[in-house]
Amino acid sequence: MSSLAVQSGAAISDEVAAPRPALAARTTGLRKVYRSAVAVDGVDMEVPEGAVVGMLGPNGSGKTTTIRMLLGLVRPTEGEVELLGRPMPGAAAETLPHVGALVEGPGFHPFLSGNDNLLRLAAAEPLLAAGAAPKAVREAVARVGLADAAHRKYRGYSLGMKQRLGLAAALLVPRKLVVLDEPTNGLDPAGTREIRRVIADLHERGVTVLVSSHLLAEVEATCSHVVVLNKGTVVAQGELDELLDSGSPALLVSTPDAAQAVDHLRDNRIPARLAPGGVRADLSATTQPEVIATLVRAGVPVYEAHRERTGLEDLFARLTQESDDASALPRLENELVNEVVS
Repeated sequence: MSSLAVQSGAAISDEVAAPRPALAARTTGLRKVYRSAVAVDGVDMEVPEGAVVGMLGPNGSGKTTTIRMLLGLVRPTEGEVELLGRPMPGAAAETLPHVGALVEGPGFHPFLSGNDNLLRLAAAEPLLAAGAAPKAVREAVARVGLADAAHRKYRGYSLGMKQRLGLAAALLVPRKLVVLDEPTNGLDPAGTREIRRVIADLHERGVTVLVSSHLLAEVEATCSHVVVLNKGTVVAQGELDELLDSGSPALLVSTPDAAQAVDHLRDNRIPARLAPGGVRADLSATTQPEVIATLVRAGVPVYEAHRERTGLEDLFARLTQESDDASALPRLENELVNEVVS
């Protein structure tokens, strides 16, 4: 796990370690090799119970392969997988009924309506009581905004409608964990907002959600935690707020006397510089209250102050770039050695 990883939960004291949060899913040393291609390499990932976890990574970073191993759809070459506290794929029969998933796009019978496709799936749901299928299907299609098209044949559905039907299938019965692989693929802005609403509703009900997405703005708006993968490995994971804060230890202060504020902060050995609307004070060696107190003592009016945060897009770019640079070092060293030897 990367040194940038952030663990949720209370701080650990010198004497007693805080209890670890309950996990809905965990992987340890997860590795998957297809012939000579390494798709996933040593992934240690934790999905806290009740969290909305965004899985991020460039194309080919191993996100979908990791999800497929979590669900028992692919056997790992090495490593261990736990889902809802049970080992996978050994406990798939007992565990998967409590998991709803939409992976790599939905697949349904094209000659059946959306409603009839869901009825067939509902008939195979072990947690759904006999005779409850029609009601469960009605509620699921309404939940994803597909009620008006439920009786149309699937082959006439747009890509966005197919995505909605796949999500409805994942929500036919109450789940403990919902796994969504690119759920907003093909959706218009209204559909994307509906998916965001569904995820928020699941979160309010205490359902754990793991969502893979390339839309960073959606992840930032909906997720409480993130896991960032690059080239088959985890480069960072943890609570989203803590990861965003870790990238920029600075306080932005809004004041009409910005130049005076910078002078007083520097006089008190607090690095500061002008910023739009005020001052940016470095918090590497001080605290937010100390910055405010220094300005107040100097008579500098403070209108507003807030911690500067790295945007998810900037954080993602930095993490993946650092990972690429780190992986390039051994290759560069080998090239230099070979050049010297030759």
